[in-house]
Amino acid sequence: MTALLHGQVAFVTAAGSGIGRAGAIALAREGALVVVTDRDAGLAQQVAAHIAALGGHAQGLGLDVARDADVAHAIEAVVAQHGQIDIVHSHAGVQFSGGLLEATVDDMDRSWALNVRSHFVVARAVMPHMKRRKSGSIIITSSNSGVQLDRQMIAYATTKHAVIAMTRQIAADHAQFNIRCNALCPGFVDTPFNAGFERQLGGRAGLETYVQASIPMGRWADLEEIAQGIVYLASARSGFMTGHALVLDGGESL
Repeated sequence: MTALLHGQVAFVTAAGSGIGRAGAIALAREGALVVVTDRDAGLAQQVAAHIAALGGHAQGLGLDVARDADVAHAIEAVVAQHGQIDIVHSHAGVQFSGGLLEATVDDMDRSWALNVRSHFVVARAVMPHMKRRKSGSIIITSSNSGVQLDRQMIAYATTKHAVIAMTRQIAADHAQFNIRCNALCPGFVDTPFNAGFERQLGGRAGLETYVQASIPMGRWADLEEIAQGIVYLASARSGFMTGHALVLDGGESL
């Protein structure tokens, strides 16, 4: 049986750890050649080496998505080397806790830069290549915070709502070119990304209590569960889906 993503090239940002890493590995397992990028080049190369050890195909690149010219250069280099980019998972993000009076203007600006603007830059850089081939799947990480309101998380929730709106706009504008754009909206996964919310809740015990009490399924998501959502959005299994916010949160946002 042919692998689901055989012959496709995937470009993943912030893939050195957590959900980005798990998604990159899952895409490679389904046959994609995965370009693993991360601000920490060493982590990106470690993930690529891990994929290779599993029998997959990958390369690791250092990339700071806050540097527009570097993003454009990286995408052009991948297309020059491999001839195409079929899948993009734009995953970079940041989380700051605090409500209107606690969060700073800098917190909001930094949240906007990574949680919205960086995805715009990545999608804009890859779009001409996907239009040329009349094919592509762009996955942008939002959060289940993009479909609900999180108390005392104004910068995070605002930007995660905004990126879903941007995803839908990209989808509407480019469906005619057979290019799909969907948002990945994970709930709680046990990664260091939760550090800000954990501090807000008074530590690890408070976070564990929140997860058990607030999520109907009563547990964290497993990284592989989120990774399979990424594969679904990347592949023909979601071939008639675009502009969708795929929420994987154990029912928390219900």
